Amino acid sequence: MVQNITLAQPFLKWAGGKGQLLEQYAPFFPREGMRNYYEPFVGSGAVFFALQGQRLFDHYYLSDLNEELITCYEAVQSDLDAVITELEKHVAEHRADAEKYYYRVRDWDRDPDWTSRPKFIRAARMIYLNKTCYNGLWRVNSQGFFNVPMGTYKNPAILDIERLSAASIALQDVTLAVQDFREAVSHAGPGDFVYFDPPYDPLSDTANFTSYSADSFGQEQQEILACTFAELANRGCKVMLSNSDTDFVRQLYARFRIKTLRIEIVEARRAINSKAGKRGTINEIVVLNY
Repeated sequence: MVQNITLAQPFLKWAGGKGQLLEQYAPFFPREGMRNYYEPFVGSGAVFFALQGQRLFDHYYLSDLNEELITCYEAVQSDLDAVITELEKHVAEHRADAEKYYYRVRDWDRDPDWTSRPKFIRAARMIYLNKTCYNGLWRVNSQGFFNVPMGTYKNPAILDIERLSAASIALQDVTLAVQDFREAVSHAGPGDFVYFDPPYDPLSDTANFTSYSADSFGQEQQEILACTFAELANRGCKVMLSNSDTDFVRQLYARFRIKTLRIEIVEARRAINSKAGKRGTINEIVVLNY
């Protein structure tokens, strides 16, 4: 296994993943006097992996409402060999008949007993689908069933043992949970750092086309999140939040009149859009209370 945890990187593709923004985010991260790190919308974990490798915090709390995602992290954390063995089976079957196998595996979560299956099986399925589906997009329908069509990759990198091994090492002693963001930060206090990367406020009426869990995240949830941000600031936490650069988001955070509140702009590449002409660089905002 890889022994240098600073090499750990996300092993999943993720819409809105922050790997491309780490260099722009670097000046915003606190560098000293921190206790715990909380990330309630963990996604691909790009920020976590970057910060964990720098040993800035005593402990890390990662959570998400996507049960399949957290199950995947748990299996990579504690049962990596079994995950790798299962992925090797996926590689062989995909090579034999990619399309037929992909859609068969995609339908596994329709089984009523799916969530009782071993975590390493569920984790390997998620990694396999993530590497072979269209654009690496994780999207579920209202019933919570994964519904992304197969991608057009000729030779998808389904199994990357080195990356998985590094991630497994980085995840040791990390607390993982399927939780609402409010519950996830309920114990955060002075000296703790919270990073929120929620589903973004859509830039248009047709932009909100993905759902990462069966629960939607609309303006009401954005407002609750803003209140949670303000509450954490009052508790003495350092809080950082990413979101779309929209009037709605800016107004949400401006109304709390936090003395140290600031909003920074970063440039992100739009990786997923149904129209190629609308893919490109757009502004996003980072809200901070320090």
